[in-house]
Amino acid sequence: MAASSTSSLVQLALLVVLVMASASWSSRTVDAAGGGDGGNRRAATHIRLYIHETFSGSNATVAPPVVPSPLGANATFGEVGVLDDALRAGEDPASDLVGRFQGLFVGTDLGSPSYMSAVTLVFTAGEYSGSTITVQGQFSFDAADGSAVERSVVGGTGRFRMARGYSLMEVVSTPTPESVVFRIDVFVLLSRHGQY
Repeated sequence: MAASSTSSLVQLALLVVLVMASASWSSRTVDAAGGGDGGNRRAATHIRLYIHETFSGSNATVAPPVVPSPLGANATFGEVGVLDDALRAGEDPASDLVGRFQGLFVGTDLGSPSYMSAVTLVFTAGEYSGSTITVQGQFSFDAADGSAVERSVVGGTGRFRMARGYSLMEVVSTPTPESVVFRIDVFVLLSRHGQY
């Protein structure tokens, strides 16, 4: 009976340690979101920019596919495309150029045109010049409901080193049949002390 009671005490002690560790992690998460005592509070940064993309012609900024799908001409699974879009302060094509929206996308869905994308916002002018933010996630061209494409912020450089967060991207206009303008809202969490 003593062995059984000792085993139960060890299990109880282990459970208490796990609960305490979980509570500690949760409090850091709350602090990171702006609550708690602020000891590990992160500053949230919201950046709104406009992506100007051109599909064809001598000024095309997207090249799908640079590698075609191995399944044939009408398939998207396995195809690879690249982009180097203008990143501007406004919807107007004459608005300030603040950088580039550069990355790649790969067809990942056998059923419908859906892509995994990895894109870097490269800031070349303005407040964030010399810094980058990288976003990654799923992108579907047949999102007919007009909902925003959400991607994770997975990192950055310069001012955005070790950044985390998310981005929302949606079409705001189609100035020509060969071009589109997206609005991208990036919500970035940065550690106040440079650590998480």
